[in-house]
Amino acid sequence: MSDQKKAQLDASSAGNEVLLEFPSAHIAIVRLNRPHVRNALDLGIRKELAAVFRSLADNAELRCVILTGGDKFFAAGADIEDMSRIDAVQMYHRHTERLWAAVAECPVPVIAAVAGYALGGGLELAMNADMIVSARSARFGQPEVRVGIMPGAGGTQRLTRAIGKFRAMYLCMTGYLISADEAYDMGLVSKVVDDAELMPHCLELAQHLAGQPPIALQQIKEVVLHGADASLGAALALERKALQLLFATQDKQEGMKAFLEKRKPDYKGL
Repeated sequence: MSDQKKAQLDASSAGNEVLLEFPSAHIAIVRLNRPHVRNALDLGIRKELAAVFRSLADNAELRCVILTGGDKFFAAGADIEDMSRIDAVQMYHRHTERLWAAVAECPVPVIAAVAGYALGGGLELAMNADMIVSARSARFGQPEVRVGIMPGAGGTQRLTRAIGKFRAMYLCMTGYLISADEAYDMGLVSKVVDDAELMPHCLELAQHLAGQPPIALQQIKEVVLHGADASLGAALALERKALQLLFATQDKQEGMKAFLEKRKPDYKGL
């Protein structure tokens, strides 16, 4: 990554509630930074997070993003004090779905590294990632019903698609929290690791993904996400077309040549 590009991205988050780090040229860490309220998600941090992800989408050198809230909490949910002051029309004009779309539509793999609480809007945010890696002590839930409302940024829809109707109904209607191991058993998280290993594991995973062929990863992401809402026949056709596209890439040639020559491939995203 050029120094100019890195400076531009760093400037977009310097001193604010979303921090941006680059542990290596191809990996970004996006860190929520409202520790005084357990990373509660008010409109300001949602807008800032969306702006950071939009800037990352334009970074041609980027291969993977880790989204985290730190080692004590991911995000404890929406900022209830903030939400208690607004009415239905104000809530409508917030268009949270547009802000979270910047995360879901990020062209490179996004890993949510979850420690502590991922509740309400925090869990909804994590579900916009492509993988969720959880610390063993983490807790997950959609407790909005406890304050007289319901999930409104994917908690009823992404959750249902991840764990099924009956478990989603249980979590949304009861407001109960579940452990990391329970979340893993339900299919909500990709992997559970010891607390101290969360970021080291996510960095190792990100480094592995950064070494994979970028266009292939992008096509896998698009086909999985768009195919999930299509008929099986349409989704299989989408899969076939994506595979055929990859046969036109230089990375396909490099990958197969490296396999036959018994060496590590050097993928360029071309």
